[in-house]
Amino acid sequence: MTADTPDIDEREQYRRQFAEEISLIWEMTGTSRMDGRVLGYLMIMDRPFISSADLAEALSASTGAVSMATRRLIDTNYIRRHSVPGDRSHYFKAEEDPWGSFLANERRYFDRHIDSIDTALRWLGPDEKDARIRLTNGRDYLEWVQEYHHKMLADWQEHKRARDEGEDKV
Repeated sequence: MTADTPDIDEREQYRRQFAEEISLIWEMTGTSRMDGRVLGYLMIMDRPFISSADLAEALSASTGAVSMATRRLIDTNYIRRHSVPGDRSHYFKAEEDPWGSFLANERRYFDRHIDSIDTALRWLGPDEKDARIRLTNGRDYLEWVQEYHHKMLADWQEHKRARDEGEDKV
């Protein structure tokens, strides 16, 4: 961390560093770096939930950036909102299994991509054979991967069940 944060303990410095590391990984996949920072911090923080204001402070980010990131992360089931009776602040916590959410969320990408390719195929003329081959291969590949995602998600759920019952050592 920087020299201008001397009052932050070592564990909190690491939590912030972890959030930055996750943000770089997310950026590599084309996702918002801020989304990665928010998710990373929520995954490793030592409280059951955190306010958006405290999250902005911990990440040295604007409240607007945190608000946009939390909205996207809620929409994709990586985090959820937590309410505190009598408090109007927004609180958040990471889902228990954001990685399983990752697999589930990829399905939305596949559906949209397949629909787009199917529409393009309908617009092709009968003489556009090369384009038809490329698009058909793309659609079929995405459908194949999508089907495998269902199996992977089921396998992941089974792996967690076995791990939690002590059948599989982590």
